[in-house]
Amino acid sequence: MGLRRFIVGFVGTTAALLAFGFVLFANTVMREPEVQDVRADGIVVLTGGQTRISEAARLLEDNRGQRLLISGVNQKIGRPSLLKISGLDEKTFNCCVDLGYAALNTIGNADETRRWAEALGYDRLIVVTASYHMPRSLAELAREMPNIELVPHPVAPDVLRRKVWWLDSTAARLLASEYLKFLPAAVRLAVARGMTPWQATSITASSGTPRKS
Repeated sequence: MGLRRFIVGFVGTTAALLAFGFVLFANTVMREPEVQDVRADGIVVLTGGQTRISEAARLLEDNRGQRLLISGVNQKIGRPSLLKISGLDEKTFNCCVDLGYAALNTIGNADETRRWAEALGYDRLIVVTASYHMPRSLAELAREMPNIELVPHPVAPDVLRRKVWWLDSTAARLLASEYLKFLPAAVRLAVARGMTPWQATSITASSGTPRKS
């Protein structure tokens, strides 16, 4: 009986903690950040929605960074298509936009971004991705680049622009799925920090209000 009670109690406590963590996660990614005019060495956008790219391009046009990396580009998509999606003029695109085709997932995005930032000697990056994807992206990027300052700039997809997410099954499923993906990323970051001398990657407040995706 004692062992059974322990198991039941452990499972119940774990479930409660996971549920509480999910609510915190959902409320965090749904929160509108303070609007800031932040500058960085470079801008990186993690692919997954056209509006992410156009928003990152807007930041580049606003001189918020020197160069833009589009990480995780599909091998079938060429520069002309990305030029059109970005909305940039051809001169700016050819001058200041780098395309990363190697990344197949968020871990790959982090590795691709690290290589790009190291090659250019960048110490501060604006990170553009969907609001729900931002926590996992920051965890993977911080693990790969502990000495680089990361400035999140979330883009809010239409499904998450509805404030009462728990009454929307599509939004709730999306958030739950991303939360389950975020947990192992957070563990990997914690393990990496525990195994190496402490290097506090600075993740600043968001650089702007979430844009539509």
